[in-house]
Amino acid sequence: MLYPYIQTASGLSEWFADDVTINNEDKSFTFFWDNEAHKAKLAAFRTNHFARFEFLPENKDDEKDPSYFELRLEFNELTQSVYIKIIDYSDFDDQKELNDLWHGLVEALRKTVGG
Repeated sequence: MLYPYIQTASGLSEWFADDVTINNEDKSFTFFWDNEAHKAKLAAFRTNHFARFEFLPENKDDEKDPSYFELRLEFNELTQSVYIKIIDYSDFDDQKELNDLWHGLVEALRKTVGG
């Protein structure tokens, strides 16, 4: 049930970004936050398990060390519950602000799916 919310443009636009579109020609995703567009490609995925989005380079430094985020669904057999593991590889310096951002996004996802 959660996988479409972490891998599809329509699912991601419900909780993750202001809007998400897909360019059908090159299969790139465009994430819109505060009227700014950020292009990414779906670099890796496994249906019903995870999706990794790698942002397309905006400068030469980005080409050498691209930013990405990965949303991974993991199942806890002991509690019979699913949780989301987030890997955010970026040059964002303020760790507390980054944590607050992700906590807010996960809360938005929780409200969206009714969990």
